[in-house]
Amino acid sequence: MTTVEQPPAPAAGATGPDGGPRRAPRRWLGALAGLLAAAVALGVAELTAALVGPASSPVVAVGDAVITLTPEAVKEFAIATFGENDKVALVVGTLVLTALFALVIGALSLRDRRIGTVGILVFGAIGAYAAATRPAGGMLDAVPSLVGAGAGIVALRALLVPLTGPPPAPTSHLPRRPGDRAVVDRLREVLAAGDRKDGALDRRRFFLTSGAALGVAVVAGGGGKLLQQRFDVADARSGLTLPEPASPAGRLPGGADLADEVEGLTRLFTPNREFYRIDTAISVPQVRPRDYRLTLDGMFDAPRSYTLADLFDRDDLIERDVTLTCVSNEIGGGLAGTARWLGVPLGAVLRENGISRDSTQLVCRSTDGMTIGTPTRSALEVEDAMLAFGMNGEPLPVEHGFPVRMVIPGLYGYVSACKWLTRIQATTFEAFDAYWVERGWAAQGPVKLASRIDTPAAVRAFPAGRRAIAGVAWAQGRGIAKVEVQVDDEDWAEAELSPAVDADIWRQWVLPYEFRRGSHLLTVRATASDGEVQTDDRAEPFPNGASGWHSIRVITS
Repeated sequence: MTTVEQPPAPAAGATGPDGGPRRAPRRWLGALAGLLAAAVALGVAELTAALVGPASSPVVAVGDAVITLTPEAVKEFAIATFGENDKVALVVGTLVLTALFALVIGALSLRDRRIGTVGILVFGAIGAYAAATRPAGGMLDAVPSLVGAGAGIVALRALLVPLTGPPPAPTSHLPRRPGDRAVVDRLREVLAAGDRKDGALDRRRFFLTSGAALGVAVVAGGGGKLLQQRFDVADARSGLTLPEPASPAGRLPGGADLADEVEGLTRLFTPNREFYRIDTAISVPQVRPRDYRLTLDGMFDAPRSYTLADLFDRDDLIERDVTLTCVSNEIGGGLAGTARWLGVPLGAVLRENGISRDSTQLVCRSTDGMTIGTPTRSALEVEDAMLAFGMNGEPLPVEHGFPVRMVIPGLYGYVSACKWLTRIQATTFEAFDAYWVERGWAAQGPVKLASRIDTPAAVRAFPAGRRAIAGVAWAQGRGIAKVEVQVDDEDWAEAELSPAVDADIWRQWVLPYEFRRGSHLLTVRATASDGEVQTDDRAEPFPNGASGWHSIRVITS
């Protein structure tokens, strides 16, 4: 007798109400509902932020909070990995985490809709708190997150109806006698099922509702971003005419820029669009020129405020060529650039307002609440320190601090280059720790002597033969006297330097070299005009800047 093996019975929940296979698992549709509800919430929040301000957007507010709370080691990793795109990576990461949270909340809401409501409320509360408590925030900034959360809850409930049926009808009118308990329980089950037949999914209604939710998210979010452009100050900036400096920058000597002759060498001046940008602002502050005020207070005999017109109309304006570098710059990194800056001498402004001799620190505040602690002595004694409003012949780009920023040659930006500057408070280092000092960075940040190789590029094969090794070196306030290059274990060879321009600007260097076939290790070191030789002791950027020689390996064929 032959035994015929029967196919296994379908697992519970594997079939639809008609006995056939399920076409779409309910839990995945629930997850999709959560994702769409989150999209509606964010879209409506962006639209509301168009009425309040771009910085009140929950994505921006939460991103700003994450930057503040992130350990310095993680920030350094982000800058080293993503460079100037670190904030883009943060926003993308925030959106990804939000999407994952929404997927989970949506799936869980199939069991109990209150889970979705609470989940969206929690997310809205986080955004509202982050927006309201940021340094330049207020209670009004919490509105977009709360309005967005409300819209998200409505969307989620609408999306869940085709998956779970309408909410149960009230049953308080049903009889309560003990003998009727079974009848009551059955009636409750029927009422809870609503319009569904044996738990059937209304897929058509779900996808129609999903399309509507997606449309609301796109229209609200896109419209919000479009309306937020009303805060943009690009037109106001382009309408400004910079004043002429009383003390213009010196003329460049002939052949000052060796990049005209050496392919791959960094140019002497960095175009504004290519100038590095490292700051904590996810939403770039927008300050209209007519509304600008710079306030001086604290340890001054005569504290006062300046409008942008007050600064433009001064008769002591200076124009200077200065190289800036970020303290987060790795050995050989690209977080450095040179520009021709126009502005007001910082020392003159401080003195004319009677700054106290007892002040050791200037707490510089940005319109977005950032604080930068600057040594008062440097602000007074560094000749070319300025309140800058011009960069390479045009008003400051918005992302680089428009309308006014601080520039102090010889100091890393985290202790000197406050962008979107609106307040200078004269105080002491003992009285206040600025943003970066609170996070463990050194209170004083003099720029270290540095050099780097720009060309040839590392680990790129090129034909053997004569080729230029070239790069830049800087020692602000002192200038570069010599640059040397070592190939493999050969003796150090002195490179040709570009014509001297200013002690505050980097110098280009070039060394023609006859390459043999094979792999070669190239190393560079610089010597400052005061005799200091660049150290080969390697140090990470934290807490006061990187040090060490830049080396790269190249391959010739």
